[in-house]
Order: sequence, then C-alpha cells, then structure tokens
Amino acid sequence: MSTATPTTRVTSPPLQDPVERASMHSLLNFKIRKPSYGPRHLALKNHAVAAIGEFVGTCLFLIFVFGGTNVANMAVSDVNSTANSNQTGSTAALPNTSNLLYIAFSFGISLTVVAWCFYRVSGGLFNPAITLGMFLVGAMSPVRAVILAFSQILGGITGAAITEALLPGNLMVRTTLKTGISVVRGLFIEMFMTALLMLAILLLATEKHSGTFLAPLPIGLALFCSELVSVYYTGGSLNPARTFGPCVVQHKFESYHWLYWVGPALGALVASGFYHLIKYLEYETVLSEDDEDEEDEEEQVASPQQADAPVLQIATDAAGAPVVQAVTQMAAGGKVKGHQRYVIEGTGLAAALLQRMATEQHQQHRTGPHNRGRQTPFTNPAYDQRFERLEGIMSKLLDAVEQGRAGGSSASVATTAAEHSLSAEEKV
Repeated sequence: MSTATPTTRVTSPPLQDPVERASMHSLLNFKIRKPSYGPRHLALKNHAVAAIGEFVGTCLFLIFVFGGTNVANMAVSDVNSTANSNQTGSTAALPNTSNLLYIAFSFGISLTVVAWCFYRVSGGLFNPAITLGMFLVGAMSPVRAVILAFSQILGGITGAAITEALLPGNLMVRTTLKTGISVVRGLFIEMFMTALLMLAILLLATEKHSGTFLAPLPIGLALFCSELVSVYYTGGSLNPARTFGPCVVQHKFESYHWLYWVGPALGALVASGFYHLIKYLEYETVLSEDDEDEEDEEEQVASPQQADAPVLQIATDAAGAPVVQAVTQMAAGGKVKGHQRYVIEGTGLAAALLQRMATEQHQQHRTGPHNRGRQTPFTNPAYDQRFERLEGIMSKLLDAVEQGRAGGSSASVATTAAEHSLSAEEKV
C-alpha cells in the first residue's frame, strides 16, 4: 500500500489571479469576461464592448421605433383626424387610437427584441435617462455612465439618419406637445412615464431572481404602457436620445426641447429614490425562501475582500504529518502580485450592482463581530455553520493522524477525509 497521501483541500480552490487569467488570452481576443479586478487593457476593453453594444443597440432600437412611428403618422396628416361632439355640444377632436396603438406597440416590441439581444452585451439600456438611473443606484461607475450616455446619443442620431435615408418622404417622428398641453404638464408626463420604465428595469433586471432572464419582456411591456399614455400628449419620448436624434437630422429644435431631457432625468431620479428607499427598508426580508436562496447564489461574486481572504488547505509533509496552510491570492496593500489592480465592470446587466454589493460587504466586514450574526441581503446565513463544519473536520483529521501513528496505519488521514468530505452545499 502506498504511503503517499494526496493533498486534501478543505475549501474551494482560490480564484485564479486576474493577471494570469488575462495573460492566457491574446490582446486581440475579445471574448467577454466579467472579472472584478484585472489589468488596465481588460478594463478598457470592457468599456469599449459596452459602448459599442449601446451604440448599435440604440441605433437598431430607434430604427424600428422611427419606422413604426413614421408609418403610423403617414396614414393621415393629423392624428386627430376624427371629429365628434363633446358634452358641451361643440366639435371635439378625437385621437386616432389605432395609430397611437401602432406607435406604442412599435416602441414596446422594439425594446423587447433589441434589449433581449444586447442584455448580456451592454445591459440593453438604450436611454441616457435610464443610464443616469443606473448610476444613481450604484449599478455603474461615473465613467461607464458617461461613456454609455454618449454612445446612446450618438446611436439616436445615427438611427434617425438611417431611417430618413431608407424611408421616402419627410420623416415624421419628432416629439411635440399636443395643442393645449403646457410645458409643465408635458414635463411631468415625461417624468412619471419614465419613472415607470425605470422602476421596471430596477426591480426586474437589476435585482436578481428566477425570472431575470425574462426581464426584457416586462420591460418592453412597461414602455408600451407608458407610450399608450404619453404618445398623444408629448409624443412619448421618455428618452433624450429618441428626441435629440430626429432634431439633429432635421435641423429643427422646439423651444421646449429641454423638457425631453429634464423630464426623463427627473423620472429616473424619482425611481432611483424609491429603489433606495425599499432597499433601505430591506424589502428582501419579505421574499420567499426560494427567492432568498437564489439571491444568495447570485451574490457569490468576486470582490476585493473575497480575493484577499485566505484559503485554508490541508497537506501532508514528507513525514506524513498534516500541515495547515493559509494561501492568499492578493499581496498586501491591495495589489495583484506585481501589478496594479483596476476595477473592471461587467458589460451586461448580469453584473449590475456588483460594485455596490462589494462596497456594502466591505462595510459589513468592518463593523466587527457584533454584526456577524445579523442577516442582510449581502450575507450568507450559513457561513458560520460552514466554518464550524470545517473546524470539526480539521480536528478529526488531526486525531486520525495521531491514531494512525499509534496504530501504524498510513491511510487514516485519507480515510477520515473521505468520510467527512464536504457536500456541494457545504463547500465555501
């Protein structure tokens, strides 16, 4: 019988060094990865992938929107083509609901399809106001927000130019206020309708749950509902890029053009404020047990603190005695071995709130042992129990070694490790 005892790993293997992981790929290999920290070229590449995805996605989204809107507006010279008598007996104009429904459906189905395509590439935002809201809740850094907003505005201009070049006649897609609608009313209509869309994105896409992969569908329905209300009164912008693109292409700006920027921005601010409120109140405490388990799985992400945490290993020396080793991945001082670490943001909504989660985990870690037993949305309730299980296994392994020396058995350590191996649920 062989006396060599294989190394027994108590915990899961340490995360691979980001620099080593990146060095396995060529600089020209643009395979999307979503690490937390890594070399500068990888951080810049993720920004570039997200920017290109938002530009192309916004362009495609608005091409379908502008095309559908133009077709609906070409049916009649005025959407108010039908007249009827109101309660006072005077002639009142009635909106052509078929055209309005066609426009709203164009918005909703276009966002659903294109966002589903680009969801994992750039997040599928396609809206500077939504980008602002994602920044306000901590889902992206200021640099990423500025890059995406610029790409979305440029995509709106490009989409309007392509639509005008493809379709005959004048492009009738500009957003204007309906007669009788004041600027203040138009501002609040844009604000509240954008807030609905922003809330749908925050609660259905940013928050991880079992139906996250279906998020583009209800988000598209939210835009459809918002357009049903707003398209008749304000043109249903809800998106500065949607209004700015046609104005640039046709060289015509209304005096109240600013409300199509301020209104959606205020809507994103209101929605993000409400989101912060329910997060402060820890709405996760009312979730079902299944939802909490799924959130725990999603929250096992690589953070600076997790990367620096030691990984316990049990090995045997030449004499067969167990040796407990603590292996750390990162060098002291917050640097990758020999290299500077750079924050790398994921390119899709699957990595949303990663930075905020890491920050909150760090704050909880610094609060001291008196808060370790308090369950929060970013802590694992079974973490202490898992370490107790590890301590028990280590004690039994040491006892088995002593018994093996006394009884002359060389396979006691391996036998004990096999008997008390961790299950998949108990591994750290």
